[in-house]
Amino acid sequence: MKINFVFCLLFLAAAAVAQEQDINQINAVLDSYHTAAANGDWTTYFDLMSDDGVFLGSDASERWSKLEFQAYARATQGWVYTPQTRHVNLTPDGDSAWFDEILRSESYGTTRGTGVLIRTTEGWKLSQYHLTFPIPNDLADQITTQIKEYEAQQ
Repeated sequence: MKINFVFCLLFLAAAAVAQEQDINQINAVLDSYHTAAANGDWTTYFDLMSDDGVFLGSDASERWSKLEFQAYARATQGWVYTPQTRHVNLTPDGDSAWFDEILRSESYGTTRGTGVLIRTTEGWKLSQYHLTFPIPNDLADQITTQIKEYEAQQ
């Protein structure tokens, strides 16, 4: 019985270390993603996405496959989003993770990024990234009214 208890403790400790390593690797991928975007380093940026990756932009019409987003991004000099806070969660099998982060944008101020990463043979890759503008509750009615009016004109 004592051996099983010790084995369980060792197993749990090893699992906690592995999870911490995965989270550190995921944070490094996300930080590299933002750094590459800021530098217009599109090779690095898109190498961090899975082949079937999707980028969801702030406009409701912006759902880009990796190839579509590459065409858009390569025509730009890049963009700067600086992470302020980030939360990362792993699935129980450890093969995928989801995150949310608050970012500071030079252009837009406070933004939020959320997404999913998958474990591949090449390391962690972004499978989905979603950029949003968090709207303060006190402004929500005004902003959503403007959005509805805009959509009614389209």
